[in-house]
Amino acid sequence: MFRKNLKKDPELFQNVSEGLRRLYRTKLFPLEDTYRFHDFHSPALEDADFDNKTTFIRHLMEQDFPGMRIGPEPTTDSFIAVMHGEQEGVIPGNALVVDPKKPFRKLNAFGNAFLNRFMCAQMPNPVLESISIIDTPGILSGEKQRISRGYDFAAVLEWFAERVDRIILLFDAHKLDISDEFSEVIRALKNHEDKMRVVLNKADQISTQQLMRVYGALMWSLGKIINTPEVVRVYIGSFWAQPLLVPDNRKLFEAEEQDLFVDIQSLPRNAALRKLNDLIKRARLAKVQAYIISSLKKEMPSVFGKDTKKKELIANLGEIYHKIEKEHQISPGDFPNLAKMQELLNGQDFTKFATLKPKLLEAVEDMLANDIARLMAMVRQEEAAMPSQTVKGGAFEGTMSGPFGHGYGEGASEGIDELEWVVGRDKPTYDEIFYTLSPINGKVSGAAAKKELLKSKLPNTVLGKIWKLADVDKDGYLDDEEFALANHLIKVKLEGHELPPTLPDHLVPPSKRGMVEA
Repeated sequence: MFRKNLKKDPELFQNVSEGLRRLYRTKLFPLEDTYRFHDFHSPALEDADFDNKTTFIRHLMEQDFPGMRIGPEPTTDSFIAVMHGEQEGVIPGNALVVDPKKPFRKLNAFGNAFLNRFMCAQMPNPVLESISIIDTPGILSGEKQRISRGYDFAAVLEWFAERVDRIILLFDAHKLDISDEFSEVIRALKNHEDKMRVVLNKADQISTQQLMRVYGALMWSLGKIINTPEVVRVYIGSFWAQPLLVPDNRKLFEAEEQDLFVDIQSLPRNAALRKLNDLIKRARLAKVQAYIISSLKKEMPSVFGKDTKKKELIANLGEIYHKIEKEHQISPGDFPNLAKMQELLNGQDFTKFATLKPKLLEAVEDMLANDIARLMAMVRQEEAAMPSQTVKGGAFEGTMSGPFGHGYGEGASEGIDELEWVVGRDKPTYDEIFYTLSPINGKVSGAAAKKELLKSKLPNTVLGKIWKLADVDKDGYLDDEEFALANHLIKVKLEGHELPPTLPDHLVPPSKRGMVEA
């Protein structure tokens, strides 16, 4: 007699986006809906959620966008979604939130005060073919700005933070100001610190000494607000198309800009993985929400003293957190902010809360334990099958090629467009050293060369790479040209540049050209 296997077959998904959409609807949404997740944390996700600063944004696109305002003070008073469109134009907020093709429908909950300050600027810009950009209102210090907004600014930011791939905080180096409202904004972005990057912009307007002080002050201030063990990445530069006022740090600015652009260019490629990660974070919070709500329901009396008990439970919410943490082995970092939760609970009717429903939790546990792992494998397969996706156009084009590309004519690229072999300039000096090593048949052995190359004090791993690049004919010896090349590469490294992964054509010794493997 055989017992029927009751275990369900794993779900089959056509692609990652469809898989995420279906998992959310069938496994996570029922748990969220039952335990009022959307009243406490974030609106329900829609299908559009699963589909794959002002001068700073203008710098990226190298084009003005509708609704853009630039001035000496924070002038952006609206949330502007800058997106690709065949025709340039503006779509007002009230129209955006009823468009099923745009992922903004749930923003309707923030009311007219917000929607009147929300718009979409569409334009045919190549940068926007790969990414969309949300330009947010500038942050001012003082109580007046917070009162005058007329909507929950921090809640709107939190809504966007859950859905974006990268959060870029912009500061002007010549007027650094971290206000109370900024601190509130950072707290609203809790649990999204991995998406945060900081740009210290217009750093050319102050001297190097002042820049060091400003950078130090910024890092100190951010360290007090952003409670993570990792230091947030700060990019220093001048992200606008104006001449540098203080050009001393030009190379630093170019290197920082390149690093930031590489980070942004990776976003389209990693979008599916980010959505997967966000769904995992949301599921963990939804589980905690279920335990909190069901615990409060369990403690409520059936007839008398409901209001008194409600007040008591809210006051003792910290103890309930601790009890749930111990009972279900949940990390303290997975719990929602205590003060915010207490404030939201005041307006809820505890008698209408749901009791604990194990089947709903089991479905989410199965999603996290099994479905997510299969989707993770699909992410890698889709990435391998798709052509390389990067952000193109605008400022990104200026960093890719030509004499103004990052690092052109510097380090290992020095002499790239010269007719003469660049190593030949210093070869007479290197030849003097070469002939003191007693070459045999015009070559020195690895042991003899090692003693000389070690004088650079570079690590063996680096010297090993230099040897591999310099030994062009791979015979285990260095002739005079190869020895000169090795010393040139040592010089490149000592000057702070990276070594190339393979030997560039312009560095191949003249007598070896045609011998290098393709």
